[in-house]
Amino acid sequence: MRARRAISAATVLVAIGLASPLAAEGLATLAFDHHGTWHTFWRSDHPPARWAGPDSMLSRSLVWKRLARGADWSSVRLACAAPVWRARLIVARLDPRDVALSLVLDLSRDEGRPAWTIDRAPEDAILAVNAGQFIRTMPWGWVATDGRQRLRPGFGPLSSAVAVDASGRVRWAHGDSLLDATGVVAGFQSYPTLLEGNGVVPATLRSPNPLVNLHHHDARLALGQTREGSLLIVMTRFDAMGDEAGGFPLGPTTPEMAAILGALGASDAVMLDGGISAQLLLRETGRKPLRWPGVRKVPLALIARPRQPRTR
Repeated sequence: MRARRAISAATVLVAIGLASPLAAEGLATLAFDHHGTWHTFWRSDHPPARWAGPDSMLSRSLVWKRLARGADWSSVRLACAAPVWRARLIVARLDPRDVALSLVLDLSRDEGRPAWTIDRAPEDAILAVNAGQFIRTMPWGWVATDGRQRLRPGFGPLSSAVAVDASGRVRWAHGDSLLDATGVVAGFQSYPTLLEGNGVVPATLRSPNPLVNLHHHDARLALGQTREGSLLIVMTRFDAMGDEAGGFPLGPTTPEMAAILGALGASDAVMLDGGISAQLLLRETGRKPLRWPGVRKVPLALIARPRQPRTR
């Protein structure tokens, strides 16, 4: 078993080493497995400036499994350009009218360092995932928890803010525009923006620029919202060698993640902290939780719980 893992790790490293900059900048495509046939839905030589709606075949390929009322999840295999080759796409879908969303700012008491992992998720959590990006030990940008602002807004052309009120309504603001925080129960900023409203892909993700590395491959985590109001939490896991190498930080590029969210039907989307920080827990009542752990502790987490029935 150890020898097999060593060979797998060595093969991954060789694959990365053989991925030249020229190959990284060449034609890239994304495809998903639809009943044994690969369906291509994005090409780097003709990326859409806007996604008008979900890819219909991808929608049919996702078999949704119920977690709780207003929460389900699905998974599909992706074919990506080298050096990734294959990735597993994990998608959780939440109806914020039926689940209660909250944020946890979790720092160690002695050193003030990031302390959260999915092991610290509450027992009643349907979903728990690391949120936002962070600089050194603290989340980057605006954070509001329990109806109170904890951190001030950050500024940047590719930043996005997401805010949730007590009724479950979710609002987005992209770039340097700020949200009205009135009535906000939980909110945070992250970057880079993947879709900036109505499925529009930011221009900086469609042409070379100094703001974003368009060719960097990494394990990814993103948050999006469909036109119908559902929230999408999307994670990628390296899948070229099965589960043994699933935690290896290799996956789609940022433009490819914008395409994935667009093909899933998102109108707004932003990247969360991926790589070795990416971690996700899904829990179905009465069953063993589904866990995709990360390697690094993080300071901020998004939690989804069953919403208490409304009293009349």
